[in-house]
Amino acid sequence: MNGGAHKPVLMEEVSAALEPAPGKIIVDGTFGAGGYSRAFLAAGASVVAFDRDPTARRFADGLPADRFRLLEAPFSEMAEELGEAGADGVALDLGVSSMQLDEPDRGFSFMRDGPLDMRMGAAGRTAADLVNEEEPTELARILYVYGEERKSRRIAGAIARRRDQQPFTRTVELAEFIEHALGGRRGAKTHPATRSFQALRIAVNDELGELERGLSAAEHTLKAGGRLAVVTFHSLEDRIVKGFLAVRAGRLGQGSRHRPQVEAVGHPSFDLLFNGAKSPQPLELAANSRSRSAKLRAAVRTSAPVWRDAA
Repeated sequence: MNGGAHKPVLMEEVSAALEPAPGKIIVDGTFGAGGYSRAFLAAGASVVAFDRDPTARRFADGLPADRFRLLEAPFSEMAEELGEAGADGVALDLGVSSMQLDEPDRGFSFMRDGPLDMRMGAAGRTAADLVNEEEPTELARILYVYGEERKSRRIAGAIARRRDQQPFTRTVELAEFIEHALGGRRGAKTHPATRSFQALRIAVNDELGELERGLSAAEHTLKAGGRLAVVTFHSLEDRIVKGFLAVRAGRLGQGSRHRPQVEAVGHPSFDLLFNGAKSPQPLELAANSRSRSAKLRAAVRTSAPVWRDAA
């Protein structure tokens, strides 16, 4: 998520992890407003950027045509574009960008009234389609799984009863309805619709599936010694990245009755650059409140073959 047009979250830490330099090819998998790409280009690297949002191209004006290329495509397609071992670094800055949140017509934020859309690209079902068409049980599952909303059945049932008389079309309309269905804010620190809006956005854009495919694509695309840096913003994303890197680095754990032990299917294809995750420093947190939940995990590609379970 970009904290500003030129200063994405954890930029210094991401650059330090990837070490962009002349002669290197870096994939900016989530171009957004171009903050990471500009930093990599300033360090002398060449950049291949991806963004499925067609409006992102306006931020590419002035970037050097001989070292920069922007593709209107999801980052999971990087292996098809660059080929096997075609990149020295991959950066993924997940979630919705600030520019998308700040544009009411995109429908991502319940703080600004707009159409209930939430699509990062130009095609596919909208959030309004999900809210007005899904069976209550499926809608409740979406809210519970992707939003970790404990009152998902209550919300889904209320939505289903209301939509029969009047479909939902606007963001503020849905947010206020969810707030009312849950009995108001009652001193809550976050808006009662926060988890539901996150869930709908993730479902509309298949964000978790795209992340899993993108991590496997990065494994294919990175050269031996190439580096992967991923910035996440909520536990669902971070859990996937943490698990992928732990498995690929050979840190499989002993398993339990709830989570069976993973069987290694190849030699470690990544080495962790540091244990755990890095978070923003106090100065960044003070300057950009949206960075508070950000976590960076990073790893370096080994010379081992791609694991056979990778897509």
